[in-house]
Amino acid sequence: MGKWKTLATGLRFPEGPIILADGSVLVVEIERATLTRIAPDGDKSVVAHLGGGPNGAAIGPDGACYVCNNGGFEWHEEPGLLRPTLQSDHYTGGSIQRVDLLTRDVTTLYGGASGHPLKGPNDIVFDAVGGFWFTDMGKTRERTIDRAGVYYGNPDGSELREVIFPMISANGIGLSPDGSRLYVAETITARLWEFEITGPGAIRSKPWPSPNGGRLVSGSAGYQLFDSLKVERDGNICVATLINGGITVVSPDGRIVEHVPLPDIYATNLCFGGPDMRTAYITLSTTGQLIEMEWPRPGLRLNFC
Repeated sequence: MGKWKTLATGLRFPEGPIILADGSVLVVEIERATLTRIAPDGDKSVVAHLGGGPNGAAIGPDGACYVCNNGGFEWHEEPGLLRPTLQSDHYTGGSIQRVDLLTRDVTTLYGGASGHPLKGPNDIVFDAVGGFWFTDMGKTRERTIDRAGVYYGNPDGSELREVIFPMISANGIGLSPDGSRLYVAETITARLWEFEITGPGAIRSKPWPSPNGGRLVSGSAGYQLFDSLKVERDGNICVATLINGGITVVSPDGRIVEHVPLPDIYATNLCFGGPDMRTAYITLSTTGQLIEMEWPRPGLRLNFC
């Protein structure tokens, strides 16, 4: 295990970390339904109450924070462990929300596309022209599970379209350094897929037998689950990994570069920061922690962040 430093504890299932220019980190707290700022000294303050289940987050071209809201989970809690289970009995529906970080105003931009409601938006990334890709993982109920998909939206609320369907529990999403490839991680299958981007919100689908139009980059042996992801400057994909708690680093050709173990079976997300982009900020969700650690390679600087 690499050296790491705890920045904050007592978080209620943190996700979606974003490093800001002043050194503070934004996270969502899914169970608490908030967007929360963690100062460099560890002080926590609520930026906005979002309701439902805020999940992934990203800074857009206007400096606002865009949040994937999954609509809410039921929860299981025991000492030292908090985890989501089924769709909440108070499920609010899936949505994309915009949070003005200055005024703290919250706006709901999208609740669906092409007549299909969003079920469980999960992770989000902006491209260089200012549009955003996001996954809709769907929801799990006692007897049924939604099929998942990938969407592309404009930040002004003018257009949202479904681009990839169907997938199985689509979760982490990210772009290659040159913006020509879209990476999507599936949770239940622990598979990492690559899609060729042909323009804003457009892909070139591979024919059958690809189940979703993508190329399989990596599949997992043994029991582990894939969560959110970020990309390194040189193109490796860093996938937050559940059960086998840590970060799994995969090369674009599918080789497992390394697995960085962490002290939580639900290491759910990460972001890169620091002057050389070699500091990783990682959410350890069942234990409610945000940690930072030196990363062996520089991360990719996200658009607009």
